[in-house]
Amino acid sequence: MDTLRSLQCFVRAVELGSLSAVAREQHTTQSNISKIVAALEDELGVRLLERNTASLAPTMPGRRFYERAGGMLEEYADAVAEVRGETAAASGLLRINAPVALGQFCLNAYVQDFLRLYPGVEVELILNDRMVDMVEEGVDIAVRLGSDLPPNVVARRVGASPRLLVAAPAYLKAQGTPQTPAQLAGHEYIRFAWLSTGDKLELSDGEQSVTVATHGRYRVNNALVIRDTLAAGAGIGLCPEWLVHDLLAQRKLRRVLRDWQGTAQELNLLYPSRRYLPHRVRLMLDYLQQRFAAQAGF
Repeated sequence: MDTLRSLQCFVRAVELGSLSAVAREQHTTQSNISKIVAALEDELGVRLLERNTASLAPTMPGRRFYERAGGMLEEYADAVAEVRGETAAASGLLRINAPVALGQFCLNAYVQDFLRLYPGVEVELILNDRMVDMVEEGVDIAVRLGSDLPPNVVARRVGASPRLLVAAPAYLKAQGTPQTPAQLAGHEYIRFAWLSTGDKLELSDGEQSVTVATHGRYRVNNALVIRDTLAAGAGIGLCPEWLVHDLLAQRKLRRVLRDWQGTAQELNLLYPSRRYLPHRVRLMLDYLQQRFAAQAGF
């Protein structure tokens, strides 16, 4: 059991980023935790942690050992739970990465509900719009929008959201409502910044596809800001339905060119392609799939 204790101390040190935090968690002293980790390093003949007065981080060998050791501890915990008849129990830290807008709009509420269901679980929800290296950054689940997915991960497709042309009634009253895709060129078009397609917009009515040129003086890299900008009457935009379904229902936005849509926005749950998935990860994957399936706009 000394080896098990050593692994537990090391894994928690990496997860918490502090030996003193591990000591507080285990109701012991920092000196004792430091000795346990040092003994593990001596036994392995490898330095696992870089320590200084301000921070603690795993070395490259330490990061690889953390991945394997964490999996071993999870398997052990699940085996103990199964023997004790506690297979419904879940505990430990769960790291989730997601796009900013999706995280703010619905995922944060999902996570809060999950935490109430599983009091033994901790969650770190990291919101950014870049594609993370899941193994390097210790991410258990990445929620990604779009079909351009990284290699070396497993993707679970959980839905797709139609992308609709929308505008505020006030804008359409003042500027007129386009009747054909080509007429979009004469309107103020609000779009996401840094799109590879630039001002080109691809639309389909189910039978034919067209590419139209748009013009807009405002581009922004945040979907929630685009939503607010459109609702304020600044122009026309192409938005996934999950982002604007409530504003459409409240008539703060209206559909434009109802027969035409952009390519649907896929939603995938990603996880590292490793053999063993901790119990809490499997629970969260299933939970998120159910919640997104019930979310309006998907």
